[in-house]
Amino acid sequence: MDDALVELQIDGLPGPTHHFGGLSAGNLASLAHAGFSSRPRAAARQGLAKMRQVLALGVPQAWLPPLPRPDLALLRGTGFGGSDAEVLRAAAADPHLLHLATSSAFMWTANCATVVPASDSMDGRCHVVAANLVAMSHRVREGLPRATQLRTLLAPLADVVVHDPLPALADLGDEGAANHSRVWAPGTPAIHLFIHGRVSGERQTTRLPARQTREAGTAVARLTHLAESRVMHLRQHPAAIDAGAFHNDVVMVGDGARVLVHAEAWVDQAAALAELRRCVPALRVAEIASADLTLAEAVASYLFNSQLLTTRGGVVLVAPAQAGDGRAGAVVRRLIDDGFIDRAVFLDLGESMANGGGPACLRLRLPLKTPQLARLAPGMLLDATRITALEAWVDRHYRETLTRDDLADPLLLDEWQRAQAELPHLLG
Repeated sequence: MDDALVELQIDGLPGPTHHFGGLSAGNLASLAHAGFSSRPRAAARQGLAKMRQVLALGVPQAWLPPLPRPDLALLRGTGFGGSDAEVLRAAAADPHLLHLATSSAFMWTANCATVVPASDSMDGRCHVVAANLVAMSHRVREGLPRATQLRTLLAPLADVVVHDPLPALADLGDEGAANHSRVWAPGTPAIHLFIHGRVSGERQTTRLPARQTREAGTAVARLTHLAESRVMHLRQHPAAIDAGAFHNDVVMVGDGARVLVHAEAWVDQAAALAELRRCVPALRVAEIASADLTLAEAVASYLFNSQLLTTRGGVVLVAPAQAGDGRAGAVVRRLIDDGFIDRAVFLDLGESMANGGGPACLRLRLPLKTPQLARLAPGMLLDATRITALEAWVDRHYRETLTRDDLADPLLLDEWQRAQAELPHLLG
C-alpha cells in the first residue's frame, strides 16, 4: 500500500572535476557559464548541505559517490596513449573531448534512473531502470556505471530489480526521473506520468533539443510491468523546451496528490489535468499562469525544480535561493497562503545552478518500505555524522577553484585517486 511506503531521497555528489564546460545544448545556464572558473569544493559542500537539510526535515537521505573522472578509457579509446598522466596532458590538444571526459554531470541524480515501486508493478517488484542519456555526449557514459552503483546500494533488497539502460539509440532517448512523475493518493492506484519532447521519426519541432522520446517512456513502462491504465504519456510543450526547460522537472514537480506545474508545461495541458483528476480525485494542482511567472522566469528561478516533500511538520518546498526573490518569490508566498505548502526552505546551490541543476535535479526518489531502509548497502544511508565525515573528505580532496587548463593537470587525477582510495573506509 502507498501509505506504507517511505520515499528515500538519493543524491549524487559532485566530483572533483566539477567544471563549466558548456556541454549541455538547450540548457541556458550551462551555456551561459561555459568557460567560467568553477568551485568543486563549494559544489560538493552545497550538495551535502542540501542533504543535511532534507535529513533534518525527517526525510531519509542516501547518496551515490562520484563516478571516476577523468574518464581515461574514453580518452584512450580516441587514440591518446601512454601513462595516465601522458594521456591527460595530450588530451589538452582536444579541449572538447577533455571536457566530455571530465564532466561531473552525474551529480544530477534525477537523470540516473526511473523508479516504479513494487506496489505499482504488476509483478510485485520494485523496478529501477537506469537512463541511457544518449541525447548528450557528456552523459551517455553514465548509464552503466550508475546501474552498477544502484545495484550495490539495493543489493540486499531481494524484491528490487535494477535494469541496465535502454539500448543506446537516439529513438530511445531516456533522461530518467527528470521526465517521470508518480501521482497517487491513499486508496487510489498511482498514475505514472511519462513526459516526452519528441516522437521518433518526426521532424524537429523545437529550436532547442527535445531529449526524451515517447518510445523511451513506453519501453520503460513495459520494463517496469506497469498496467496501461496506470500510465499517461504527456508531451512537453515546445515553448517550454525553447525557453530552456530541457527536462519536465524544470516546469513541474509533484509529490503524492500535489502537483505544482507551469501553465505551459505540456501540450493539451487542460485535458491532461482533467484526466489526472479523474484518476486521482484527491489531486491538488497549483497551476502557475504565465501572467504570474513567465517560462523565462521559471527557468531562471528554477522554482519548479524544487523538492516537494511531505514531512511530519507539513509539506515543505526545498527551493533554490533564486526562487525566493522577485515574481518567483511571490508565487511561493502565494502557495503558502493558499495552503498548498506549509513552508519553504531556500538553499544556496550556486555551483549546481550555474550548470543548470536545482534541488530536484540533484536527487532520485525511491519509494521503499521502512524496514528496507535498514537493509541498504552500508555507508549509503546518511545521518548527520556521516555527512560531517563526507564534508571532511571533500575538504581534503577537492580543489577550491578549477579552471579549464586545470583539467589536463595530472595532479588532479592523483588527487581523485587518493580520494577514491579513502571511499571504502568512509563507506564502512
